Amino acid sequence: MGDVSDASGRPDASFGRPCVVRVAAIASLTPLEELEADPFLVDSRGQHAMCARWAAERGYVVTRELLVRALRPDHAVLWSDVDAGLVDLFVAPSRRVLERALASVEQFTAECARRGVRLETVGRAEPSYDARMKALVHRRLSMPTAGYDGR
Repeated sequence: MGDVSDASGRPDASFGRPCVVRVAAIASLTPLEELEADPFLVDSRGQHAMCARWAAERGYVVTRELLVRALRPDHAVLWSDVDAGLVDLFVAPSRRVLERALASVEQFTAECARRGVRLETVGRAEPSYDARMKALVHRRLSMPTAGYDGR
């Protein structure tokens, strides 16, 4: 009898149960001052939610949410869960988010290829933000120490 593997070909140590693809969702850390000009880049919760929906649609599980700005592609925060076997792929809402989150998307893409880790983008249209939605993002981000939990 051969090895049991999932659709990606990874061996399954659980003998017959499908392997779960574990995802690290990347969101951009963008200052609140940019809310009017670019609300989606400021709304990290919305970015992570978009990634979580994408993962759930594929039967994947988000095991790590990263919130970064201009991070070096070799930074340990990106690779510690990969090295520990806890992350199989990275996803971000769009190339635009990756460009804000990482110092070099090209170098990060090359490092992913070198390490055999997939990098995906959700590829959906960004939501439109009306005044009410911007106000909710502003409140959530400006009041974290006042006990407001964003709901």
